[in-house]
Amino acid sequence: MTRPAPLSGIRVIDLTQVLAGPYCTYQLALLGAEVLKIEPPEGELARSLGPFADLAAQNLGLGFCAQNSNKDCLAIDLKDPEGVEAVLQLAAGADVFIQNFRPGVAERLGIGESAVRQRNDAIVYCSISAYGGEGPIGHRPAYDHVVQAMCGIMKTTGTEDMDPLKVGAPYIDYATGLNAAFAVLAALRERDRTGAGQSVNVAMLDTALNLMASNVVTTATTGVDMPKLGNEAASQAPSSGCFKGSDGLQVMLAANNERQFTDLCRALGHAEWASDPRWADPAIRRQHQDALRANFEAAFKARTAAEWEALLDEAGVPASRVRSIGELLAEGQPAARELLHELPVGENHTLVQVPAIGFRLNGNSLAPTRPPRRVGQDNAHWGLQSPTTLR
Repeated sequence: MTRPAPLSGIRVIDLTQVLAGPYCTYQLALLGAEVLKIEPPEGELARSLGPFADLAAQNLGLGFCAQNSNKDCLAIDLKDPEGVEAVLQLAAGADVFIQNFRPGVAERLGIGESAVRQRNDAIVYCSISAYGGEGPIGHRPAYDHVVQAMCGIMKTTGTEDMDPLKVGAPYIDYATGLNAAFAVLAALRERDRTGAGQSVNVAMLDTALNLMASNVVTTATTGVDMPKLGNEAASQAPSSGCFKGSDGLQVMLAANNERQFTDLCRALGHAEWASDPRWADPAIRRQHQDALRANFEAAFKARTAAEWEALLDEAGVPASRVRSIGELLAEGQPAARELLHELPVGENHTLVQVPAIGFRLNGNSLAPTRPPRRVGQDNAHWGLQSPTTLR
């Protein structure tokens, strides 16, 4: 089957850096768009990030590789009027223009929406920022962990005896990239429908709040902030949460409905718990959940976490041993889904695992076909005589 390329023929001018913006344009590139990544002559910040010193020294650090395959890389100095003119000329022939400067910076540089639209009124202009430009904090800059502090997720992570704790990955950055790609696709469809150019504004804080919609809805409606749940399930069901096996490793399970609760009790060797008057009725069960949890904790000590995972899977109870990323990769599920793809990067052709798109399209995972490029590697191809000037 021919590889799907739904965005074939779409040209994207990408002036984004670090994570959120580049991850957005990476998704578009995987879908077949022609992405022109424009950087300052020294390259963007993420090029120096990552544990491989040789790649970082080549400005191809792993922090850059994670979201910049399948793009053409151009070096253009936006502090030079000729560089600004070069970008505007490229935008004249493009379908999408994406930037993630702090609100107001693109306008000061001469590549704001009005300037770009003077050259191409039909373009989709996408701005990505921390807080969107409007409101009392709309102007502020931020990175993922700053937005984690702002959005409230840190105050619901951990347990009540702990200080607020950030999530261990820059998930807001990457989710904002996905959200922006989703918005750009919607804008392209609207342009096709109406013939008019579109304006897209994506904020990291908006994305973060959408990611915890149930918490936000509860607090906004009741006026009560959500408690820290630690490793408890969002449902707060007494039969869900984390339990230690005999080896001290944890199993996370979710027996949220009555069938799962009954099957869990049976798998633990105590089918009678499901009919005990203290726990047979879900409403009454919560009143006696401490005794139920104590029984579960004692029962889980009879087997290892891995043994419980297999047993609960057989019983139809959603459960997983708590794993590291390395353990998960070694077990092969991401490989079965073709989620990662190996590309040779840099002068020494270092093999780097980079992500494919996060879904299947006609059975295809849409992996990247071209490794990340050096700073300005494609200048000549696009008619750039120097980091600033088009021929």
